[in-house]
Amino acid sequence: MNKSELREALFKLIYSLEVQKEEKITQIDIYLQSNEYSENDANKIKTLAEDIVKIDNSLTEDIAKNLKSDWSIERISKVNLAILKVAIYEILHTETPYKVAINEAVELAKKYGEDSAPTFVNGVLASIVKFYKKDQEN
Repeated sequence: MNKSELREALFKLIYSLEVQKEEKITQIDIYLQSNEYSENDANKIKTLAEDIVKIDNSLTEDIAKNLKSDWSIERISKVNLAILKVAIYEILHTETPYKVAINEAVELAKKYGEDSAPTFVNGVLASIVKFYKKDQEN
């Protein structure tokens, strides 16, 4: 499984966690058992998903702080929310270059989101990168 495929599998899992709203760690195991991933890929996905779950509140706050004033977190589709969480996690907590993370998120938005999703996802992520780059300079 290449990085794009891993990212897409992680997005699908995070999306299912957004929809299910049950015990997330249990849901991760159920999801991985119901899909045919190699043991190595399943372990990678599980580790990343558990990391995202641990910092879910922080990711949600980052999204909320970077929305236009007439938007609220409740208005964001579960698909876009899952895409944003995976991308923000990648940007802030991995070695993935932010341009790669944003591009991959936009591609997921094109594939799974509504027509306006790619523009929306790109805008929120650009705002987050701008915010954190400015913060790092101070």
